[in-house]
Amino acid sequence: MNGILPLYKPRGMTSHDCDAQLRRLFHTRRVGHGGTLDPNVDGVLPICIGTATKVVDYLVAGGKTYQGEVTLGFATTTEDLDGEVVEKTPLTAGFSTAQIDAQMQTFIGTITQIPPMFSAVKVKGRRLYDYARAGETVERPQRQVTLTDFKRLNEPEFDAVAGTQKFRFEVSCSKGTYVRTLAVDLGRKLGVAAVMSALTRVQSGGFTLADTIDLDTVAKLSAEDKLATILRPMETALSAYPQVELTAEQWAKVQNGAFLPRAELTQLDEVIALVYDQKIKALYRPHPEYPHLFQPVKMFLANE
Repeated sequence: MNGILPLYKPRGMTSHDCDAQLRRLFHTRRVGHGGTLDPNVDGVLPICIGTATKVVDYLVAGGKTYQGEVTLGFATTTEDLDGEVVEKTPLTAGFSTAQIDAQMQTFIGTITQIPPMFSAVKVKGRRLYDYARAGETVERPQRQVTLTDFKRLNEPEFDAVAGTQKFRFEVSCSKGTYVRTLAVDLGRKLGVAAVMSALTRVQSGGFTLADTIDLDTVAKLSAEDKLATILRPMETALSAYPQVELTAEQWAKVQNGAFLPRAELTQLDEVIALVYDQKIKALYRPHPEYPHLFQPVKMFLANE
């Protein structure tokens, strides 16, 4: 079986845990997820099965949307509630909605982030979380990410006894964005410690929460030999690319990785999806040195 499974990942499991269960249920080693979720984050986790693993990179490249909660007043080692409290800035009064919204708007666009120490980013061949667990410090690389939306979803709740304030938010962002760090940086702009206190991914790879299927349902369908009914076509991950239908003659050339004349394909100056027999067979792009030709980017010849 080949296709994409829009899985609902529960909290308490790693993305690799989900892969392992699906390898067993689908009886294949060819399983890969698009966009890792931390164990304490739930939500949309697209899983590629069989030959669809060829499009994992394209699932990861797409934007994602999260809904979560920020708590102002303290910070932790992990930037979420899993870590130990390392800083407290008790609030004597809550911030106004205008103050919070104004600072959230400053994150829209391209921003620079420094990944948290408890993350899987590699520095000198080791994961940052390995350094953190060993009590070691290391300079972390900066990264550029893009936010297209960052907004508050409810009225902030101020707790005078705890000295904290919390509110829910939604953010739409590019791959590689650390939402934990976003929550911490928002607190920093407000002048207080902050932590991400909850997070759910509600959209990824073109799938929403409404599209997802939980592991219990997958196991039930596996026992009934009905797994094929829940797989989405591989083409779902490539829907953003303009499609061009190939002739039989062109398809024969594409199978050998041949360049194709632009005039035969399209007037577009971007990556295009080549379709034959109602299936995407390859991605082609303009040749950087010979603009009158299109060259292969990715082949999907096994998608028969």
